[in-house]
Amino acid sequence: MSASGGTKAIVAALAANLAIAVAKFVAYLFSGSSSMLAESVHSLADSGNQGLLLLGGKKAQREATPQHPFGYGRERYIYAFLVSIVLFTVGGMFAIYEGYEKIHDPHPIEAWYWPVGVLLFAIVAESFSFRTAIKESNEIRGKQTWTQFVRRAKAPELPVVLLEDLGALVGLVLALGGVGLALLTGDGVWDGIGTLCIGVLLIAIAIVLAAETKSLLLGEAAGVEEVEKIKAAVVDGDVVTRVIHMRTLHLGPEELLVAAKIAVEGHDTATQVADAINAAEARIREAVPIARVIYLEPDIYRPEATK
Repeated sequence: MSASGGTKAIVAALAANLAIAVAKFVAYLFSGSSSMLAESVHSLADSGNQGLLLLGGKKAQREATPQHPFGYGRERYIYAFLVSIVLFTVGGMFAIYEGYEKIHDPHPIEAWYWPVGVLLFAIVAESFSFRTAIKESNEIRGKQTWTQFVRRAKAPELPVVLLEDLGALVGLVLALGGVGLALLTGDGVWDGIGTLCIGVLLIAIAIVLAAETKSLLLGEAAGVEEVEKIKAAVVDGDVVTRVIHMRTLHLGPEELLVAAKIAVEGHDTATQVADAINAAEARIREAVPIARVIYLEPDIYRPEATK
């Protein structure tokens, strides 16, 4: 996985979530808090998700084969989609079930200092993980807003980690609120309500992730800026006079397929056209380095044929 895949952010999130999951589960055993149980499962699910992202990045590096001639770059999209499913089922649905059970059969929280102490520790640990994800994202985000970055990023790992860490921090605040209200009022129902809110939050994040990774799996074109660079690189004003039409497709986060029909003059020789195509491919790769698979078809430009 390349640096743009956010490996550092994934590893930081994995280390934080494993430590937090253990701490939360210990706090649940001592306190009986359903919010702590839901949060421990949430952190465990997040740890599994980061493992899936790392596995997807590793598998995506395999060389192309006759059966998969365009390589395995989309493995990263598949594993990111699996993350959304795990977050929805293991994290969200479990929390909703646990919250429902606690509301209908509330129990007082014992040894309050365990859940409160662990939640404060978890907020600090998740904040460091979130900070790492933000720092790595800022290196490639450019002038995009955070919403645009999540929706337009072709490498799925950083948006996934960002949303997971954000969800984890909000979930911790909800858990702390539920535990705090349960302690203040002596009513364990508040703990269940906090757990239920965590479940709804996780399901909402899972739906957003599923929608974005589904779009990547279906196949997304290059960004507008990259498309314009490619079009400008194709035309040399001599042999290649214009781009008649063009299609681009991401084979993976760092691999772009470019297919275009280009206009040449009728009097050009086959050698001139071949040389012009080779030169155009070189210019495309220089302008957009991720354009690794390029097919250019020469044709005679006829305005009526493009309508």
